[in-house]
Amino acid sequence: MLDTLYTAHLAVQRQRTDEALAAAGLDSLAIYAGGTRMQFLDDQPYPFKVNPHFRLWVPLADPLHCWIIYQPNTKLKLVFWQPVDYWHKPPALPAGYWTDHFDIQVVRDPSDAKSHFENLSRCAFIGEWQSEFADWGFAHANPKGLLDRLHFSRAIKTEYEVECMRRASKLGASGHRAGEAAFRAGGSEYEIHLAYLQATGHTENELPYPSIVALNENSSVLHYQHQERTAPAQRFSLLVDAGAQFAGYASDITRTYSWADDEFDSLVEEMHKLQLALCAQVRNGVEYSSIHLDAHLRIANLLHAADFISLAGEDAVASGLSGIFFPHGIGHLLGLQVHDVAGFMISPDGSTKARPEGHPYLRLTRTLSPGFAVTIEPGIYFIDMLLESARTSPHGKHINWSTVERFKPCGGIRIEDDVVCTEGAPENLTRDAFAACL
Repeated sequence: MLDTLYTAHLAVQRQRTDEALAAAGLDSLAIYAGGTRMQFLDDQPYPFKVNPHFRLWVPLADPLHCWIIYQPNTKLKLVFWQPVDYWHKPPALPAGYWTDHFDIQVVRDPSDAKSHFENLSRCAFIGEWQSEFADWGFAHANPKGLLDRLHFSRAIKTEYEVECMRRASKLGASGHRAGEAAFRAGGSEYEIHLAYLQATGHTENELPYPSIVALNENSSVLHYQHQERTAPAQRFSLLVDAGAQFAGYASDITRTYSWADDEFDSLVEEMHKLQLALCAQVRNGVEYSSIHLDAHLRIANLLHAADFISLAGEDAVASGLSGIFFPHGIGHLLGLQVHDVAGFMISPDGSTKARPEGHPYLRLTRTLSPGFAVTIEPGIYFIDMLLESARTSPHGKHINWSTVERFKPCGGIRIEDDVVCTEGAPENLTRDAFAACL
C-alpha cells in the first residue's frame, strides 16, 4: 500500500517543486538532512533532528550528512553518508518501498558529497547552513520566495502523508492507553512516561516533541516540562500531551483523566462533547480562526453552566473572561512538524492573514481545504498566575472563586485530536486510532 501511495506522493511533490523552482528562477535543489552539533565543552552532540524538507522526500530515520539532489525530469539522487567507523555502527544502506525512485550514491566522508553536485550556480541550498558549504558554489541558501512556495503547498497533504499520520496516530493512541493504565495503577509521571514510550516503541529522541505528563495541579502548566519520580500522596487528575511518529510524520494527542468518578470527571466528559463539536467544523472552506472563536464561546458557555463564571457565554468572550481559563489557540497545522509551517500564509507569494484581535497565540488563520491536517485542542485550566491577576481586575467579580478552588487541585483539562479536512466529513485520525486499539 505505501509503495503505491508514495509513488503518487512523489509525483505531487515534483509538480510543486518544479513550479516553485520556475517561479524562483532556479534549476535545482540541494536538500541537506543536517549534521551533528557538539555540546559546549563536550564531545557529545546535541540530539539530531532531520530537516523536514528532507523528510518530505525520504523516510530515513537518522540521515546524518545525507543530501537529496533534485532536478526536474531527472531521477532523484540521494547522497548517503556511510562512514567507515569502528566507534559507532554505520547506518545500513537504505532499503524499502521508496528506494527504487532514487539513484543512491554512498560517501564515506561528508565533504565527499560535493563531488555529486553539478552546476550549482542555479541550485538552491535548503537546510541548516554550515560554514564549510561557503565555497561549494550554491546560488542561494534558503531563499525566502522559494521556501514560501514550498511551505504554502505543504499544508495540503497527499494520501501517502495522511496514511503515515494514521499510523502515527495508532502508535500514539497505544501510548495513551498505556499511560492511562499506569496512572490507574498509581504510577508517577516518570513511570507513566516510561509506559508511553514502551507502548509506542519510541525512544525519547524519536518522539515528535517532548511529552507532557502532568499529574494534579501540574496539568495547569500548558507546556509542563518535568516528570516527577514520586507519585503524589493523593491523585486527582492526569493530563498527557504526547505524540508519535511514522516515516517522519507526527501525531499530536492530548487526553485528560480524572482519578475518581466525580465532578471533575463530568467536566472532562463535557469537554469531550465540546471538542467533538469543534472537530466536526474542520471542513472545506471554513476559516480556521472561526473554529477558534467558536471554541471560546462554547468554553465560556460551559464555564457558565458549571458555575465557574457568572457572565453568559457571549459576554464572557467579549470581555476577555474566557481567556483566563482558555489562554491558548485552538490548534495548528500538523505533518512533518508538530507545528507545521505556513499557518498564516494565504498565498504562495508569502502573504499572510493576521490573527483575530485579542488572540495572540493562535497558530493558524488559513481557510481549510481538503488535505489540511490540523489539531483541535480546547482546554479549561486553573492557572494561578492568570487567576490571581483576574482576582484584582474587573473579571474578579464574575468568577465564582469557591468553584475554582474546588477544581484547582485537578489543574486543568485539554482534549486534542488530529483531524484531516476532506471533500466531505472530516476524518478524525485520533478517534479512529483509539477505537482501533481498544
